[in-house]
Amino acid sequence: MPDLLAALLLGIIEGVTEFLPISSTGHLLIAQHWLGQRSDLFNVAVQCGAILAVVVIYRQRLLGLLMAFAGRDASAGYDPLGIDITPAQWREYAYKLGVAFGVTAVLGVIAKQMGFQLPETVTPVAWALIIGGVWMLVAEHFATRRARALGERSHITWTVAVLVGLAQVVAGIFPGTSRSAATIFVALLAGVTHRPAATEFAFLVGIPTMFAATAYELMAIAGTPAAAQEDWLALVVATIASGITAFIAVKWLLSYIQTHRFTAFAIYRFIVGGALLLLVPAGQ
Repeated sequence: MPDLLAALLLGIIEGVTEFLPISSTGHLLIAQHWLGQRSDLFNVAVQCGAILAVVVIYRQRLLGLLMAFAGRDASAGYDPLGIDITPAQWREYAYKLGVAFGVTAVLGVIAKQMGFQLPETVTPVAWALIIGGVWMLVAEHFATRRARALGERSHITWTVAVLVGLAQVVAGIFPGTSRSAATIFVALLAGVTHRPAATEFAFLVGIPTMFAATAYELMAIAGTPAAAQEDWLALVVATIASGITAFIAVKWLLSYIQTHRFTAFAIYRFIVGGALLLLVPAGQ
């Protein structure tokens, strides 16, 4: 298969799976067994392309948050959840995003330096998909019970912000976990019963996280032989494809979760994880 076509397919796979709770990293690792291995920079860059889709979708929300950080009145900003947010609440929300990102950045660098990473083989990815599916069903069950008892809760607490930051680190260490699944469902378990609110926070905190990860990889590769060996055209093609398909996937997901639970994604994870364990030899 031509290299550019392979890069295009990998970009599409990344864009479709980055924000669906089915693990983009896991799907990329699996796809690269057939389409060819790629560098860490390539894998992070295509994720960054998908994050750009969220920037576009939440551009007015992000503008409001930036205004809040600058001390300006952001109360007239667009709120996709339809909640009347005061300027103080805008600032608090922005600070919580900062805390979640800070936890991820500090612990992520520590984990990277200490080499905390599962082998990038199919078997651990398969188990992560299955275990993640169980985690999703459990979180959805308790969130639904809590919502019936206490009503819908969309407020992001400081505890939720810290736990979301931790969840991003866990997702980075365990390929196949899914960053979006880990963060959305830890928020649901921690008391956010409103699925769109949990999803929005998870998506927004992913913006600085993935941009920082891309910058980290770029600094690591700058001036090294790996930079000269990188296929930059393939990387650009994959990143653009990732951004376009991620935009479509996020728009669909935000509409889907208004009236549906995440159960279908858990079932998908069980099917894919089980198939991988049955069909792919151990150690590959």
